[in-house]
Amino acid sequence: MSDEEKAKMREEQKRRTEELRQRTLEAFCRLPYPVIYEEGEITQEERMLPADDNVRLYTVITKPKEKKAYPAIVQRSCYVNNIEIGKTTAIECAKRGFMYVFQMCRGTGDSEGTWEPNVNDRADGLALLRYLNAQEDVLNIGYQGASYLAYTGWIMADAVPEKVKAMYLTVYGTDRHTSAYKDGLFRQDILTAWAMGNAGRKIEADYFESLAYRPQIQVDEALWGGKLPWYRDWITNTSRTDEYWKEGLWKQLREIPEKVCIPVFIAEGWYDHHLGSALKGYTVLNESAKTHSTLQIGPWNHSFMPAIYGHPDQKNGFSRSIEDMFSWFYGILAEGKVPEKKISWYVIGADEWRTFPEYPVVMPEKKLLYFGENGKLLDAPGTDGSRSYIYDPEDPVRSHGAESLFASQQEVGSRLQPGPDSRPDILSFVSEPLQENLTVIGKPAVELYVSTCAEDTCFTIKIMEVFENGDAYNIRNGITTLAYRNDSPERITYIPGEQIKIRIETWDVAWMLKKGSRIRVDISSSNFPEFSIHPNKAGVWSLIPDTVKAEETIYYGTSRPSVLILPTDK
Repeated sequence: MSDEEKAKMREEQKRRTEELRQRTLEAFCRLPYPVIYEEGEITQEERMLPADDNVRLYTVITKPKEKKAYPAIVQRSCYVNNIEIGKTTAIECAKRGFMYVFQMCRGTGDSEGTWEPNVNDRADGLALLRYLNAQEDVLNIGYQGASYLAYTGWIMADAVPEKVKAMYLTVYGTDRHTSAYKDGLFRQDILTAWAMGNAGRKIEADYFESLAYRPQIQVDEALWGGKLPWYRDWITNTSRTDEYWKEGLWKQLREIPEKVCIPVFIAEGWYDHHLGSALKGYTVLNESAKTHSTLQIGPWNHSFMPAIYGHPDQKNGFSRSIEDMFSWFYGILAEGKVPEKKISWYVIGADEWRTFPEYPVVMPEKKLLYFGENGKLLDAPGTDGSRSYIYDPEDPVRSHGAESLFASQQEVGSRLQPGPDSRPDILSFVSEPLQENLTVIGKPAVELYVSTCAEDTCFTIKIMEVFENGDAYNIRNGITTLAYRNDSPERITYIPGEQIKIRIETWDVAWMLKKGSRIRVDISSSNFPEFSIHPNKAGVWSLIPDTVKAEETIYYGTSRPSVLILPTDK
């Protein structure tokens, strides 16, 4: 990368930071809570607070100058570009009668020590909370953060001192295997990009060259300037039953929700890469906490920005996330209110919020559409038949409109799709127009009868709404491999040529398909870079140096009723 390109990147980062800072200010201006202190009545002090091993961590404490006890909001971050946003948020909170404490993680920004992702955040975070818990000017404490900043809260949520009364933790999940894998396929766009950006050294290798490098296990030494042991662990431990996920840090994180005793506000987006993991964490949340917690899912991506491009109704979640965060803590910390349990989901297409008593949300009905000849989705199984295509891992289908992308921001969300059968290795099936609105709530799924000539391979689905003008927008993607078919927690075998039934279940969604729209499902064998490229060979994907082509066959009809299953309330 040239000096000119680097300078442009720095300027772009400054522009984005200032844009977020302005949005933060605008969000606070809309709050219904009065400004009690002017900016001149607020102090903002930078300190180097010691962790348990005396490594000093850069900390900014912002509060009104008036000497009394204040409710405190705490945040810890590993991202240097969060500092200015954190200081702006801190001043706005202090104006409204709060203390705000912002700390950089070990080895990042001006904090001392060595940066190791995830490793030190429990101990360092608890050291900060114990320090604040002992301060006379701290009335009580709320902890907040998004993404990795939410991780820094979750990882210690079961052991916080008594003054900590609630957390606001968004766009992050505590089941790390779910965040990293779907049926043996690595969520490469988010995690490889994160590894490159948080390696503790500057990596300037080409992003897509890095993603496609084979074997992937060697990409760090070949292109990134040296081994990243923690990245190698991620890309080689494909099974949920691997010891890597069953012990140590990730086991501890997965089990923490069961031990949490304080209310947690969990906010997610329908097109955030942590959604599936976050929902698993909420499912096992301790009942004493769940009784007073919130689960909110909106039409957003990981940055709380609108992610639905086929509908005119857009809900900007960035401002709402700030408003919800402050309202959550104002009620609990300043007013002493105990929140009630709430599950609130935005229904795409209907432009409305719906509440539900429990999660998982169980709908009373299922809409079944059967795959049939001539690329049709039928109300009942039809004539027996099949369709085949050649999947070449050297020419994968590129991700376009997706749930778990991050670095490829231009492809995140529900986006306008190409026409049916847009490539020889994509099979499209389309329904007749809907006779009435159809609201899908829960996890859509597809059951397919398939075979392949390979020892192992991948099958993907993309479920779409096709408007009356022919425009198609993705609702949900799904993917599986034969090695981990039907939600197998560990690798199983497949005999080439064998006809088998597989089930591909997507993440939850709430979407109203309009009367007159059609439903379309595309089937293929790749979705790159959202997921790693399957080489059509058995074994751990990151250790395989080459690929082979495979003929993939989908069967349908009365004897092999491949079917789309949509949970609905009618």
